[in-house]
Amino acid sequence: MTASPQDLIDLIAAAERADGVRPVSEQTELAVRAGAPAETVSHAGRVAGFAYAADDSAELVVAPELRRQGVGTALLAALRDAGTADRIWAHGRISAAQAFADHHGYLAERVLWQMRRPAGALPAAALPADVELRPFVPGQDEQAWLAVNARSFAHHPDQGRMTLADLQAREAEPWFDPAGFLLAFRGGVLIGFHWTKIHPDGMGEIYVLGLDPAAQGMRLSTPLAIAGLRSLAERGAPESLLYVDESNAAAKHLYEKLGYHEFRADVQFVPKK
Repeated sequence: MTASPQDLIDLIAAAERADGVRPVSEQTELAVRAGAPAETVSHAGRVAGFAYAADDSAELVVAPELRRQGVGTALLAALRDAGTADRIWAHGRISAAQAFADHHGYLAERVLWQMRRPAGALPAAALPADVELRPFVPGQDEQAWLAVNARSFAHHPDQGRMTLADLQAREAEPWFDPAGFLLAFRGGVLIGFHWTKIHPDGMGEIYVLGLDPAAQGMRLSTPLAIAGLRSLAERGAPESLLYVDESNAAAKHLYEKLGYHEFRADVQFVPKK
């Protein structure tokens, strides 16, 4: 059967209700909502599961009531046939995902931590006097931001590849607020940014924090992080979260100093060699 975008969104919501964690990334959800093609398996005239692959990785979602009935195996077979099963994300580090990975010969390669902190006191850290901080201006700042983002995350497997279409898709989301998208300039040149997000439930997020490599020695990470956290607090977020690679010790240390603690983990699996 042909699955509609709403079929897939409904399946995502059902899995989240069952597991307590969203089963796909924001990028995947935006893609399927926009009608991007996905591998699907049907059962009794409805969608039983789907898999979506992009940027060298894939995600699988199976209807909670149809798990352990071969749906996930069929989806994985479809990904293998398409040559897109080399990296599979599992969100929340739930036991069922680990068991599925073990059964099919996959092992953990990458761990992405979600960290959280309650709103509260922040250390004092001022930006250099020659650095100006202002909100993002839609229709004006996209290209400059994309260039700095690409340089900042040149070795990041996801963030560094963001395109203008990806950025504009996020600008169209209900949560987008340019007041919480802070840009740092020196001499009129963009050198860093802190993009924050407030979720529908009020949870804040350090969405993306980045510096142009040319500004790495200016010690801007902490004052930029604090500026964004103050923005979240001013807009009423009682708590905030962020995502950081387990292997990024410097970033993890920065966030721990700001009061963040490990909350849950997402795991990327690869086939055993």
